[in-house]
Amino acid sequence: MPEGPHRPRRGAATIEEVARAAGVSRQTVSNTLNAPQRVRPETLERVNAAIRELGYQPDQSARSLRSGARRTIGYLAPVDDPLDPNPLMAGFLEALVDAAGAAGQRVLLFRPGQGAADPAAAIDELVAARQVDGLVLADVLHEDVRIAHAARLGVPFVSFGRTGPGQPQHWVDIGNEAAMAEVVRHLAALGHRRIGYLGAAEELPWMAARRAGFLAEADRLGLSAVATGTARAGAVDGAGDGAGGAAGGSVTASVRALLRGPDRPTAVAAGSDLLALDVYEAVRAEGLVIGPGGVAVTGFHDTPLCRHLHPGLTSVRLPLRAIATALVGRLLDQVRGRAAPGEGLELPTELVVRGSSGRSGGTQRPGWSGWFGEPGRSGEPGRPDRSG
Repeated sequence: MPEGPHRPRRGAATIEEVARAAGVSRQTVSNTLNAPQRVRPETLERVNAAIRELGYQPDQSARSLRSGARRTIGYLAPVDDPLDPNPLMAGFLEALVDAAGAAGQRVLLFRPGQGAADPAAAIDELVAARQVDGLVLADVLHEDVRIAHAARLGVPFVSFGRTGPGQPQHWVDIGNEAAMAEVVRHLAALGHRRIGYLGAAEELPWMAARRAGFLAEADRLGLSAVATGTARAGAVDGAGDGAGGAAGGSVTASVRALLRGPDRPTAVAAGSDLLALDVYEAVRAEGLVIGPGGVAVTGFHDTPLCRHLHPGLTSVRLPLRAIATALVGRLLDQVRGRAAPGEGLELPTELVVRGSSGRSGGTQRPGWSGWFGEPGRSGEPGRPDRSG
């Protein structure tokens, strides 16, 4: 029995068959796939219905040969520890893959060879092989060599993080200072007048901005504020443990020092969720409680950890999907020859309030109630039992 015009064939359907099924020209099918804005809505709907019914899959390799586009985005993945991965950047990668897929793109992960410190060679190799249409960079530092090199090559690129003066402003980022200022206002509204901040190495621009936002807003509101930090950047944003070992112990000790004496802060804002774990440990080691009637604690990034701590950790949530979508859109604008924006894009964050930020009062000293809501087994108030 011959197949009807709308019945899926065995094997790959062709663009001509889609055109016949929809009653349009081959060019109209091509416009539907590549330039849908040129097609009338009713025609677009009819062609897309035929594509779905016939199971038509465009030949991506042929399209790439004609257009020169690879439909692939290169992501220079930050170095990470597979046994202790960065939860924030894992979430960003998931959002980036989704945003790229929605735009008909794939994501190719790459990084310099093992032991190589300069990423320029890895970028050069990828560009020379014409494997990608453009690059996504993240964790942008001051005078970042990756940004400078991509700009010199003239390759389309975008960055999750701000580029410096005199460099292409192809970035998308959050307002770190504004986000931390919102944390300070939240704590002030709860009655806290003495607040502390636990940050990280100042060479990380986003951490420097969070510290600056904290101190500036505390000063504006007339609060008593003190800041401390860790010199090990890897213990802050997920590249290291941040909550254990020698480095974690020294961070905890610095927070414990903040919490001693008659003028101790009644709230501590941490520059990341991992640093907030050190604050949790320090508060309990001092025999205090976290949350209402004790010491308020906040984090930054709103990683899944926040929901599982006891009490749940108040934290700043990053709009990772919006960031990824904006990055992909800005990159594809460059790839397609559209004028690049003259300035970067700053997206707002959201403060997710949980039980760790309670009203001021830091005198209550009951026994520790456990990291994840379970009773402590060590028998020593304030110290988590890490034996299991």
